Formats: sequence, structure tokens, C-alpha cells
Amino acid sequence: MYAYDQYDRQIVSQRVAQYRDQTERYLAGKISDEQFLPLRLQNGLYVQRLAPMLRIAVPYGTLNSRQLRKLAHICRHYDKGYAHISTRQNIQLNWPKLEEVPDILEELLEVDMHAIQTSGNCIRNVTADQFSGVAADEVEDARPWCEIIRQWSTFHPEFAFLPRKFKIAVCGSEQDRAAVMVHDIGLQIVKDPEGNTAFKVIVGGGLGRTPVIGSVIHDALPPQHLLTYLEAIVRVYNQLGRRDNKFKARIKILVRAMGADAFKAKVEEEWAFIKDGQLSLPEEEVARAKSFFTAPDYLALQNEDLQAVALESPAFARWLAHNVHAHKQDGYAIVTLSLKTTGVAPGDITSEQFEAVANLAEEYGFGEARSTHQQNMVLPDVQQKQLFSLWQRLESLELASPTVGTMNDIICCPGGDFCSLANAKSIPIAEAIQRRFDDLDYLYDLGEIELNISGCMNACGHHHIGNIGILGVDKKGQEFYQVSLGGSQGLNASLGKILGPSFAQEDIPDVIEKILNCYVERRQPDEDFLDTFNRIGLEPFKERVYA
Repeated sequence: MYAYDQYDRQIVSQRVAQYRDQTERYLAGKISDEQFLPLRLQNGLYVQRLAPMLRIAVPYGTLNSRQLRKLAHICRHYDKGYAHISTRQNIQLNWPKLEEVPDILEELLEVDMHAIQTSGNCIRNVTADQFSGVAADEVEDARPWCEIIRQWSTFHPEFAFLPRKFKIAVCGSEQDRAAVMVHDIGLQIVKDPEGNTAFKVIVGGGLGRTPVIGSVIHDALPPQHLLTYLEAIVRVYNQLGRRDNKFKARIKILVRAMGADAFKAKVEEEWAFIKDGQLSLPEEEVARAKSFFTAPDYLALQNEDLQAVALESPAFARWLAHNVHAHKQDGYAIVTLSLKTTGVAPGDITSEQFEAVANLAEEYGFGEARSTHQQNMVLPDVQQKQLFSLWQRLESLELASPTVGTMNDIICCPGGDFCSLANAKSIPIAEAIQRRFDDLDYLYDLGEIELNISGCMNACGHHHIGNIGILGVDKKGQEFYQVSLGGSQGLNASLGKILGPSFAQEDIPDVIEKILNCYVERRQPDEDFLDTFNRIGLEPFKERVYA
């Protein structure tokens, strides 16, 4: 993983000192609320329903054991003993004291972490496929390119006050696990006709109040032009994006208003001025970035046959089938640690679990873990022969729920329990669904179903691209929930279609059951939920639910 140098640490150290002074002046009444707002946002601090919320940056979801232990310490000493994994792979603290935030930032500095550009109208944390560097279906490791983009975008003087927040995702695998089609800029690593690395560039995607699938404006961008092309895109957006209405300020509105072809033409026009300038990436700079992400010292192992062990332990077999993923190195596996225990908010992780993951990352890997936009954690390099031992450890830590990829692997925003923007609570809905559908055999029979929940139209739970999406809405001061079907996040991304009028909170489990019954009755052999929906459409589900 990338290692900070003296310049990185000096920059972050100066920012911590600056923010400490700003906070002290605010608490002394020398800075108004209005003046303090952009200052705290630039340092990842929100004011939520009950307390401040601090969002800590986790670039492309990568964490080392030292950082995990520091997060455990911070959760214990500055919060209520837990944190939350967001859908941007970041870590959120729900209960920090405003006056202690500079102390938290100083503690993060000790392990090369910060909260810079996790909020505000700037380029946010760059996200990636959580299996980058180890995925069996990988075209090329996305992390070096994410790091190059991170260094370019952090403190970019021209893009500190964009019309609205700006999000970039990179995926280097055949299967998109980074949702590149619904980002302001999505980058899919491909090979050009000569077999060289290139980037498919997708712009204008996004969720929120106006969900949009992005448009491809370059099929095979050569890597030396990556930053100049990104610079041109963001410049055009910065110049032409609306600033008079924050609900129409995202790049997706601009691209849709201009049309993808016209937007591309404007980008190409801007690009012509900078294409071969200082931001052009020389081979040695790419090589430098890649040098931080070399393969660890893998042992020469053979793939293990774990069927005999699985037959003796059905619980292990379930976990092996759903939480363990193919690794590109023989004898190794990728393991997803589920943060979806029923009764716990999806994505929440305790200080004890942080410390345990740090220990496991060292004992069963090379000291590294990943956070995922599905709000789980990953150990990327586990020897297959150690999987049973690891599973036993995870069971005792409540990190082994064998539900990854099932309907109960719910993506869920904090909702009205925490967020001041939310129309309705999300966490109780997730728990009610998990409790209703707790039969593992039934979940497995249903196959892969992505169920996403958002507490408001800002769509932090990505409900638009859930196979089943649930959105909290306000109905005459009461919390109700709108259901959509047919969304998906992959390279063939689709937006869910609204089923019909919204439902009361207590009705949601029954509604989901009716949807599932319709699917089970109408599906054909080897069809998953999305296949069935695309074949039969919305009406059969609507008739079943509203009959």
C-alpha cells in the first residue's frame, strides 16, 4: 500500500494545526456558525441530528493493522466504542465532541490518516474495487491509479469549491465491484486493441434526487493522458455547472442538459490545451506509483480441496460458499468479514472488532484489510489451508455471518437515527427484514439479491441501484417507505422502477415477502432476481403487492 513521505505528513500536520486554531476561535465566539461551516466541512465534520459526525478518509478502502488499531483506540476514547463503514469505503464516527475533533485528527496523523476532502464541494475520497490487486478476474490493479488520482485531487487549488461534491471510482476487474456507472467519473480499466492498458471513461453518473446512469465519453484513454483528461472534465464542470440550485448542481445535470456528445466535445476542446502539459503522466511516474503496490511474499502453494472439512461442518461450508472469493494466487483466498449481524446497524464495527481485524490481518495475511462500499471488511490474502481456523475466529467475533451476496447483506445508510437530512429511519427497516428472513436455506435458494436502503433522496444507501431498493419518505409528518425494483450496479447498471405508493414501516417485511413470493413463483431455472424482473417486468410484482 502507499506509504506517506515527509511531504504528505507535513501537509496533513499543517492542516491539523490550522483546524485546531479554527476550532478554538469558533468555540471562543470569534468565528460565526456560517464562517465555521466550510472550515469544518473541509475537515470531514458534519453536524448531525444528535451529535457531530466525523468522516475519516480511507483511500480506495485500504487499511493496515496499525491504522486499524488506531481506529479502535479513537472509537474507545473519543466516541461510543464503534464506528460505521460508509458506502464510500470511509470510516464515520457518530458521537465525537466538537472540541475534541482536532485531537482525533492529530491521532490520525500518527498513522497517516486524515479527514480531508471527505465532505464539501470538492473531489471526495477515490473509491475502488475492494478486491483490487488480488481478484481472480482482474485486468489490472486499480490502486496505483487511484493513488495517482488521490495525489492530483487533494488540495487541488482550482477544484476546492466546485458547484457540488464530486466522486470518482476506479475498477480494474471484469466484474464491476466499484459501481463506476453511477459516479461523477467512473474509470474502467480495459485493454486497447494492442493489449495495452487504457481507461473507459464514464461521466455524469450519480444517484440522489435525480439518478442517472453515466455516459461513456472515451472508450480507451491512454494512461499517460489520465490526469489531463480528468482535469479537462472537472474544469468544464467547474465552469459550466450550476451554482444557483444545489439540487441541480451535480455534473450529471450538466451532462444531461448538454447531451453526452456535446459535453465530450467541450471536454476535448479544453483537453487540447493541456493534453501534453505538466499533468501528462510519464512512464516513470506510473512505475513509481505501481512500486507501492507490488505483490507480497506469497508462498508457492497449491489450491486446497476443502470439501472434506466442509462436509464435516455445514456452518463452515455455508461461510466458505458465500464469504470466500477467488484469489489470483494459487493457494490463497479473499475473505469478506460480514458487518451485517442482525440487530446491529449494517456497516457498524466495534473497537474490539477493529483490533481483532488488525490481529487477523497480521496472522492470516500481510497486515492489510479493506473496507468495502457494501459496508463490510475484507482480508485480501488468506491461505486456503487456514480458512477453517480463520472462520472459527470470526465466528467468535460475530464477523462470520454467511450472508455475503444474499438479501440480508443489506446496504443501509444511518438514516433518521443519526442524519439530520433523513426523512425516515433506515436501521430498523434493515433489522426487521433480517429478522423476518433469517432462514439461511431460504436466503440461499433466493440467490443473489442486492437490497439497499436510504433514509432520504440523497441516496447514501444506493437504493436506486438495489435489486430491491427502499427509500424513506415523509408523508404528512409520518415516516413511510417507497419500494423500487430492478436496479443494479454493474457495467450494465440500471435504475430501479418505483413499485407504487409508499408503505408504513410495519408493512415493509410483508411487502418484501410478497415480492419474493412472486419472484420464486415466476422465475425460470438458473434465473436470479434481476433476470426474472427484466423478463416479466414490474406489473406482476405490483399486482401481488397491492392486490
